[in-house]
Amino acid sequence: MSLKIRLARGGSKKRPYYTVVVADARSPRDGRFLEKLGSWNPMLAKDDAKRVELNVERIQEWIAKGAQPTDRVLRFLSEAGVATRETKNNPTKALPGKKAQERIKEREQKAADAAAAAAEA
Repeated sequence: MSLKIRLARGGSKKRPYYTVVVADARSPRDGRFLEKLGSWNPMLAKDDAKRVELNVERIQEWIAKGAQPTDRVLRFLSEAGVATRETKNNPTKALPGKKAQERIKEREQKAADAAAAAAEA
C-alpha cells in the first residue's frame, strides 16, 4: 500500500483550510485518511505561528514506515528542519512558446526586409 502525507482541503468557499494527513495514495483528496498530522491555514499571515502546525514526531514515524510527502508538505517539512527539499530549476520556463517564437522571428524578418528596402531606395 502506497502512503502519502498530503493536504486535505476544508473550509468554506474562498476560505481554505488544509489538514496534513497520511492517506492511501488511491483515496480521494478529501476522502479517507489514516491519521491527521497537522494543519495549514493559508489565510493567516506568513509570520503567524499558527499558520503551519505539524506533529513532527508522528510525521517522522510515518516517513520511516515509507510514507512519501507531497511537494507542498515537503516544503513545510524543510522549513521545520525535518526533511530536505531540493530546489527545482527550470531555465526554459520563462521562454515563450513555439508559436510566439515563430511570430517574433517573422516580425524580425519583416523589420530586416523593410530596413533593407529603405537602404536601397
